[in-house]
Amino acid sequence: MGLIPDKDTHGKRSSSMTFAMRWKHGNLRLIMLSIAISIAMTFMFLVLLYGTNEKNVSVVVNGQETVVTTKQWVLQRLLDEQAITVGPHDEISAPLRAPIKNGDVIEINYAMPINVIADGKSSKVYTTEKTVQAAIENLNISIRSQDKIDPPLTAELEANDTIKIVRVETKVTSQEKTVPFSIVKKEDKALDKGTEKVVQPGQVGVVVEQVEQRYEDGVLVSKEVVQETVKTEAIDQIVALGTAKAKPAITTLANSSSSNKTVSVGDYQFKASEVLKNVTLTAYTAGPESTGKDVGDKGYGITASGSKVEEGRTIAVDTSVIPMGWWVYIEGVGLRRAEDKGGAIKGNKIDVYFDDVDVATKFGKKKGVTVYVIGPNKPKAS
Repeated sequence: MGLIPDKDTHGKRSSSMTFAMRWKHGNLRLIMLSIAISIAMTFMFLVLLYGTNEKNVSVVVNGQETVVTTKQWVLQRLLDEQAITVGPHDEISAPLRAPIKNGDVIEINYAMPINVIADGKSSKVYTTEKTVQAAIENLNISIRSQDKIDPPLTAELEANDTIKIVRVETKVTSQEKTVPFSIVKKEDKALDKGTEKVVQPGQVGVVVEQVEQRYEDGVLVSKEVVQETVKTEAIDQIVALGTAKAKPAITTLANSSSSNKTVSVGDYQFKASEVLKNVTLTAYTAGPESTGKDVGDKGYGITASGSKVEEGRTIAVDTSVIPMGWWVYIEGVGLRRAEDKGGAIKGNKIDVYFDDVDVATKFGKKKGVTVYVIGPNKPKAS
């Protein structure tokens, strides 16, 4: 009996809940109105506090300061009021939504476009820096000590300037270089005059060169030998020169004819004192491959007669066959003058001079050539 609730108690609870809901519904509009009034009053207070008070603000644009008087309270509104635009690359000392107050200093630096050429690429960038060095550092472009920069790092920048960075790299390599031997001639009374004998063969030397190669943007621009180390010393070739008077000897040329035969070849007509047949021709140059001498060496390019070698004129002969200084006509070659001699040139052999090693090599050895010995005077073309 005590566990069954009274019907009257249930009815009282329902009445209390209904009343609360009716009160809340009836006063909701009043609550919303109170909130709106509070917001409006706060806004009006801010307007009165910031908007109605005039403020003096310094605006510094690219170093030029201007003091403006404004009632605005947000930086963006001040910039709009002063018709000042700020781009995405420009620098400003405060956020655009920041509040402003009397005495504030706002700094704005406008970015300018420049062109940067580096590492094979050309790009347009923006910077607020005033010098080349500051712009490079600001753009995080790596620079090495050897790199070339144009304009210089200290140069001042202007809009649309171009900064060119050339990557410079140096490499040092080793290479071996042969050093030609010198030919030293010594008189020998035991040898007949006019004869030569190699007493000591020459040997080329070897030098190790340290070569510094300079590259600019991957292109080789210079090479310089910075150090030389002798690996093998060159050994002089010693040649004995005979000074003894040779015993009179009769030389018979099996393949020659005499009697001042008149010869007509092309534009030339001359009397040949001798006609040499089955002559062997070879070729030589003034360089180390033939003489052991190089450019700059003493006696380089000087013949046994004392004249300077000349392609198209100089030949080396056996002076017992063709006297020194005499002119000859070589079939297939032309007019040449006996100005030089050599230890390997004996009998019916002639060495023809050429400037270029490749040309001399291609000339090779020619056998069975007819040579007309003319005399000390060069024939004239008709």
